[in-house]
Amino acid sequence: MMNLSPSRPRLLFSAVFFMLFSVFAACSIPNLEDSRCTEARINVKKLYSKHFGVEMKPSANNLEDIKQFLTDDLYAKLSTSQTGNVDYFTQTDDYPKAFRLGECAVVEGSDSVVLQIVLFWRDDERSDQREVYVSAANVDGNWLVKEVKSEK
Repeated sequence: MMNLSPSRPRLLFSAVFFMLFSVFAACSIPNLEDSRCTEARINVKKLYSKHFGVEMKPSANNLEDIKQFLTDDLYAKLSTSQTGNVDYFTQTDDYPKAFRLGECAVVEGSDSVVLQIVLFWRDDERSDQREVYVSAANVDGNWLVKEVKSEK
């Protein structure tokens, strides 16, 4: 029978822990997404998070709150055309309950990406989802939304 001193089990535990930590630290999942998509996701997610946090019905106040995430052209367009109940960012007057960012594609030959936004309607009577597509452009190092469409 082997006689283990009190420090030997701790040493053995430390060695095993270090080996396992080294193995798990060395294993990582590579990020296959283009860096432009990764960067654009940040501002698009911020925009949609902020937008979903308020009433989605178009208004000058709501538009002003998200101005920092929009290109000047889109802001000008929305400033003059915000009438009715159709929300530009979800392309519907049936406001969804939640969203998530989906696929992203780089627009070849430009500094733009198109991000899929999946919209969800879930309650006791309904469980639906639809997509909209956000075109974002890198303007002076900042990714801004320049257009939202219901189709690619």
